[in-house]
Amino acid sequence: MKKSVEVLADKEKLIERSLNIILAQIKTAIAQRDQFTLALSGGSTPKPLYEKLAAQELPWEKIHIFWGDERYVAPDHAESNQLMARQAWLDQVPFPAENIHPMPTAGNDPAADAQQYEAELQQFFQVKPGEFPQFDVVLLGMGDDAHTASLFPNTAALTERDHLVTVGDKSGEPRITLTVPTINHARCVMFVVAGENKRPALAQVFADTADDRMYPSRLIQPQGELYWLLDQAAGAEIATTS
Repeated sequence: MKKSVEVLADKEKLIERSLNIILAQIKTAIAQRDQFTLALSGGSTPKPLYEKLAAQELPWEKIHIFWGDERYVAPDHAESNQLMARQAWLDQVPFPAENIHPMPTAGNDPAADAQQYEAELQQFFQVKPGEFPQFDVVLLGMGDDAHTASLFPNTAALTERDHLVTVGDKSGEPRITLTVPTINHARCVMFVVAGENKRPALAQVFADTADDRMYPSRLIQPQGELYWLLDQAAGAEIATTS
């Protein structure tokens, strides 16, 4: 694993750096494999990043969009990660419809929908049961409880090692989420974290020893590159070491 920790001056610089890394990853992936696969994160932090991506001239037909997690709500619900990404980016550029791979949430059965998304990933990436796909980039945020994707503290989803996708649990509300090993198989994982309220959790995530089940972002140790991109408010106490 190649780990890089960067503390940027403010949120604007954080988004600019995130954009530049993604653009470089897109260029490399398309040059090497003629396509780029990206798993998006939800929450408010990446929205300006998506808006900046919408302003780029890119080979959209070679870019495939997935999600790292999704709230179990309709695609047009105000809290839908898919809706936010579509409004900020995906509907603003000529993406082929088949290149956008949202997590299903309409089946009224989160476990079955998780299984359906797993099957879609297996088919797209041509991996057999027991194998894991290799996303080019998985974009992650982190909550002030150190959760990432929908991998919440002390929940069953943290221990899932056999499946690509599982059901997360936020205070009794189901979520669909990529599993720890799926995220860790990515070529590049990018945490983009902003806000002073994240400092206590970050201190535990970066500590030499802490409880992984209490601070789930500690579990993300990808085989490829790992970027921790923090604004000054979040990362002031984190040493900029790589």
